[in-house]
Amino acid sequence: MTTDLSLPVPDLSSLSSVTRRLATSAAAYDRDGTFPAEGIRAAHEAGLLTATVGERYGGPALGVAATARILHALGEGDPSVALIAAMSLSVHRRQAVRPHWPEELYGQVLAEAASRPVLLNHIRVEPELGSPARGGLPSTVARRTSDGWSLSGHKRFATGVEGLDWLLVWATTDEPTPRVGTFLVPGTAPGIEITHRWDHLGLRASGSHDIALHDVEIPKGNVIDLAEHGAAAEQDNRAGAALHLPLAALYLGVARAAQGYVHRFAHERVPANLGHPVARTERFRRVAGEIALRLDSAEHLVFTGAERVDAADGSYSPEHALGARVLADRHATEAVALGLRLLGNPGLSRDNPLERHFRDVQCAPVHAPQEDTALLAIGTAALGTRSERPT
Repeated sequence: MTTDLSLPVPDLSSLSSVTRRLATSAAAYDRDGTFPAEGIRAAHEAGLLTATVGERYGGPALGVAATARILHALGEGDPSVALIAAMSLSVHRRQAVRPHWPEELYGQVLAEAASRPVLLNHIRVEPELGSPARGGLPSTVARRTSDGWSLSGHKRFATGVEGLDWLLVWATTDEPTPRVGTFLVPGTAPGIEITHRWDHLGLRASGSHDIALHDVEIPKGNVIDLAEHGAAAEQDNRAGAALHLPLAALYLGVARAAQGYVHRFAHERVPANLGHPVARTERFRRVAGEIALRLDSAEHLVFTGAERVDAADGSYSPEHALGARVLADRHATEAVALGLRLLGNPGLSRDNPLERHFRDVQCAPVHAPQEDTALLAIGTAALGTRSERPT
């Protein structure tokens, strides 16, 4: 399938201006916890929400490295916008690599995305199940109807749900031999209820609410990747490891925003008993060096790794990508904490940008697969052993 759709063309040379535009409204959205519509619109106008749409669909087909650059820039401006955008970019990239949507339906998505922001997200986590990255199958049920499916169940952390055009809901069928698959649900479908609003330490504008699906009806063709219960239906953390590099870049963008504030503070703060900016003191210069070292090295790991993924020469393993993300998350959170300790009380004030950056960066290691799961995969590969499971 090819199309003549005029999707917005991403201009990576203008990312810094997008960062600045997002930064002007990030604090207000964080304070109110409301959906960041202005930031999403800015990302759309810059062509960033559809940057990974495949060439066969008339898209830019940007790879992992470019996606990492995009999310780094968005994360520096407003990480809530960046996380919502990341979900759509991931869906489009998966479709570009392995087409699996119904062609007509995906064409409809792209037709709408040519003129306005169209947001997509996989909705997988459940209250009882927890993260699918740790194994298990969904209790959300898809029941056969006369002309399609009816979905019922509860989901957690449905990022951006108030603005989603399509929810890709992971569910189990009620067939005699149950199958697991992803059901394509319009965001405006009757029966979708927000049951608990996102009230979180960080990324407060991401709208990662809990939702209930009450007999939500969809056509029979709105389903992808149906498979029987078993290992084939579970999440493969290694297979998607490369997609975690852009996510790591997002939080490095948050850390860069924090670093920028620390630098401004250091040059503008002139204590009366000192007579010159604190940037000239040994203490500030030493901590600034430590922050730069952590962020420079982490970005090198992430961006170089992303380029090697795009090269597709087999030299970069899923374990490499998982390891890069673990180290990048550690360096990002530690770098912002160093800046906070350096500034002391001023950095903890709610009207100080550093306080918000500190809260936002705490979300970095929470994303699946979490550090212990990633280290298990890395260690298993390093030892050349298979994980031991009870039989």
